[in-house]
Amino acid sequence: MAAVFATAPQRVQRLFFEDRLKQVTGQWCLKLAQARRPYRMVPPDELARVAGTAMHGGVVALVEPRPVQPFDARLAAQWAAEGQPVLLLDGVSNPHNFGAIVRTAVFFGIRRLIVSDHPGQALPSDASHRVAEGGFEYLDVYRAPNFAAALRDLKRWFRVLGASAEGGKPMAALARDKRPDALILGNEEQGLPKATIAACDALVTIPGSGKVQSLNVAASAAILLHALATTSNKKGI
Repeated sequence: MAAVFATAPQRVQRLFFEDRLKQVTGQWCLKLAQARRPYRMVPPDELARVAGTAMHGGVVALVEPRPVQPFDARLAAQWAAEGQPVLLLDGVSNPHNFGAIVRTAVFFGIRRLIVSDHPGQALPSDASHRVAEGGFEYLDVYRAPNFAAALRDLKRWFRVLGASAEGGKPMAALARDKRPDALILGNEEQGLPKATIAACDALVTIPGSGKVQSLNVAASAAILLHALATTSNKKGI
């Protein structure tokens, strides 16, 4: 909630909060009063009804969502010129995983996320926003209606890396490349589609003990994004 009020308070339409958080929400209420937007202190049971869940942290707001923008290939050259890595999701279906990945991406400075046209791909939702802890306020989300074409466009400007449970190299073992990196994470059960794998410049795998098959996709994202940040720093980005 703090992230919304810090970056775009005009998107907050209504605010509800518990008595125990009235000091925390004081400045937010002042902003809403100035904008003539309603706010109200409510008991916990009513707040749970408003939120539709007991997992609300004591504050619930009605917020105009940031739009998911269509991916435009002309953006790729501009992003590459800035030297910024890009994260892509191709079939990550669990909204909690989606939110956790967004939170991790923002922690490591990722500013842009592209989601595919995979039928199972999660999109921003109440659940993913709760898990992201404000992360959606700090990165732009794009959707590629033709993911294969989007990857072809990205490859002109980015080194496209696909995350795979096996068969890839550790991030640190990849050869140096002048292009910034675009990392793709796939579905929790099936991983990346074959067509996506074929379009990648390289596959990256997290080495482990082999006692379990793989990591949860959100955990994999944290490890790979940390490695990606380290690689980007070595490139001088």
